[in-house]
Amino acid sequence: MQRTTDHHTMEKADEHFHEKEDVKVQDEGGLTAAEKAALTRRVLLKLDIRILPVLTLLFLCSFLDRTNVGNAKTYGLETDLKISDSQYDTGLAVYYATYIVSEIPSNLVLKKVSPRIWLPLLTIAWGIVTMCLGFVRNYAGFMVVRAVLGITEGGLLPGIVLYLSGMYTRPEMALRIGLFYTAASLSGAFGGLLARGLTAIGDIGGQQKWSWIFIIEGLLTVVVGVVAYFLLPNTIATAMFLEDDEKSFAVTRLRADVPSHLSESGSDEREKFKWSEVIRGILSIPTWLSASAYFGILAGLYSFGLFLPTIIVELGYTNNQAQLWSVIPYAVASVITVAVAIISDRLKLRGIVMLFTLIPAIIGYAVIANIGIEYPNVKYGMTFLMATGLYASVPPVLVWNANNSAGHYKRATTTALQLMIANSGGFVATFIYPSTDKPQFHNGHTVVLGLLVSAWFLVLANVLYCAKVNRDKANGKYDKYTGYADDRDPDFAMIL
Repeated sequence: MQRTTDHHTMEKADEHFHEKEDVKVQDEGGLTAAEKAALTRRVLLKLDIRILPVLTLLFLCSFLDRTNVGNAKTYGLETDLKISDSQYDTGLAVYYATYIVSEIPSNLVLKKVSPRIWLPLLTIAWGIVTMCLGFVRNYAGFMVVRAVLGITEGGLLPGIVLYLSGMYTRPEMALRIGLFYTAASLSGAFGGLLARGLTAIGDIGGQQKWSWIFIIEGLLTVVVGVVAYFLLPNTIATAMFLEDDEKSFAVTRLRADVPSHLSESGSDEREKFKWSEVIRGILSIPTWLSASAYFGILAGLYSFGLFLPTIIVELGYTNNQAQLWSVIPYAVASVITVAVAIISDRLKLRGIVMLFTLIPAIIGYAVIANIGIEYPNVKYGMTFLMATGLYASVPPVLVWNANNSAGHYKRATTTALQLMIANSGGFVATFIYPSTDKPQFHNGHTVVLGLLVSAWFLVLANVLYCAKVNRDKANGKYDKYTGYADDRDPDFAMIL
């Protein structure tokens, strides 16, 4: 009897559903579904055209100015400054230390100063500092300038992620992160080509060849920072390139992407700073799991970016050939990165996607760490798997915490904390590829391999944890947080 009743109910529901399909259902703003979809496409197109190119240029400059020291090294930086490999590595470590400690403070002041001022200001500052690197003449100068460079660069990436989370809904973030982060892949290719061209300037003005890499790239960064000030809006509600109806619709769709209580209060815009939100972000279990996984990924990325030219030279190529041959793995990785970001957004999955993207990187490092020097072509082929797996894993992990954090200051903290922990991988990268390990670099590759395997299991643990939180919310265990207007709200579903 019960089955008959259920079957009858399902038929009625199905009939009612098909009847609704023939009706133009309007949302609260009086828009039909078709009008709403068209307006969404128009708003996203304007945001993508106006904001993403600017952020891409900022991050391109950041990655160039961060890794160009690796290009300068192949053109005699160590010899001219009379520094050893260990001193060079210490200079890199100092940079990463100052870079890391600046991330959380930078994100906490971003809203107060405003993104339009803060992000370009950081860019102009590190551009000037990068130019100064071209004029250093000894180890002490190298150390001081690298330390200041870390302070000025540290706030950019967490600031961009936080900024984008206020412009796009959660299911739209990975693609946008992927598009601008692809600049990192392209900068690896562009950086090699640019370095080769800039060193052709020669010894003009008493400068060493490698110094022009820093001077010209730093000058370009300053110009980009100035331009960014005039193009970036502070918030979506103040974007001059959007019509009034587009602004209103854009704000409404962002609020609809968070729990109902948060949406109604609009507290993300009006939220005042509270240390309790910072502490809640610091104690977030998903943040530590994803950040620890990201640590392993960035250890691989930094070592890859800093030492790829050197590795290729050791495979039998000249310095100029090394710059050219480093282009191809980065170019392939950039295409795959965007494709993976699209898939991640379409499926609304982050960690699960990473469980697949990390596998090529693990295979690449496992092979290159253990194959003999008599197989240089195989080693070079493995760099494609390494670059693809590493870069394609970044958009999902980078957006994961922003997706699962509600409330501006908690999201600001988790976003910066994740990068603060992950960027510590830079310390690992600077010390695991000493010149004494040439040309095999077995120890360095093995360390990164171990970190990537650990990252895979940490991502799996975070997926399982987020799934448990969603089950607990469905079972009423989070009902006491109803009305808290943050990610503890039962209406807020964690993205896996």
